[in-house]
Amino acid sequence: MAARIEDLLPVEYFHVVFTLPTRVTDIAFQNKAAVYGLLFKASAQTLLTIAADPKHLGARIGMTSVLHTWGSAMTHHPHVHVIVPGGGLSPDGTKWVACRPGFLLPVRVLSRLFRRLFLEGLWALHRADKLAFFGDLSKLADPDTFQTHLSPLRKADWVVYAKPPFGGPEAVLAYLSRYTHRVAISNHRLVSADADTVAFRWKDYRIKRGDRMKVMRLPTSEFIRRFLIHVLPSGFHRIRHAGFLANGVRRDRIRKIRCLIDTEPEPDQATGEDGRADTHERDMHQTCPKCGGAMHVIETFIRGQTPQSRAPPWEDAA
Repeated sequence: MAARIEDLLPVEYFHVVFTLPTRVTDIAFQNKAAVYGLLFKASAQTLLTIAADPKHLGARIGMTSVLHTWGSAMTHHPHVHVIVPGGGLSPDGTKWVACRPGFLLPVRVLSRLFRRLFLEGLWALHRADKLAFFGDLSKLADPDTFQTHLSPLRKADWVVYAKPPFGGPEAVLAYLSRYTHRVAISNHRLVSADADTVAFRWKDYRIKRGDRMKVMRLPTSEFIRRFLIHVLPSGFHRIRHAGFLANGVRRDRIRKIRCLIDTEPEPDQATGEDGRADTHERDMHQTCPKCGGAMHVIETFIRGQTPQSRAPPWEDAA
């Protein structure tokens, strides 16, 4: 968490969730490393591609992704939570491009590209013999059967959910501290446990109104089975960074972005056609609040810059 504090920027942060459809979750369970890795890759590439499009943001963004594989009842439900700063670097790297307040990117566009990238990646894994199938899924080893299995997914809506923006960088840090090292169930949800039964609280998302919290009682062996579903392959990283937050470039990019944000012109500053402040037009309308006479600018400096120490022009004339 101390390391992440250094990465936080004074901008709005967004929370986007990419979820795999049920038809893919069984394949993911039997091929955790390959499919979870593809989930990371496809979701990150989706955000980077749409954000870079001039029709949307037109910028190179950064993100931190966290893999969760469980639902509230500890069933298999793979999805990634992606934390995205609200803006990015311009294509030439000379400006910070901020997104619109409260809006990052259109979720419908994200959903369609995510669907295409993931299915293309899954088919590529199959062609490269990097997927294994067991039990009821054994028939999917055949390419034609596998294509038929995936066919309905090409027209289905894939769930990409954009949550309301975080309340600020501090809220991002609080979220990461709660969820980055979380396991399938936290201690406070446990109600009771003995040799035969384990009871725990879970949230029933099918209920739209009223109290959605319920208590589930499972045989101890079934509770252990559900918990072990979410053990990741050895060495698999469930927190990953991409874009300007990628590990190899993060420090330099964060330093550069902070400088760009600090030197941005104020929103109400008048600008000319070339985007720079039209100082002549501004000077013509500035008057002294005391005498009403015309005010003349003797020095211009940007936010964060220290003004030069020099005598006013009338003293130089004297």
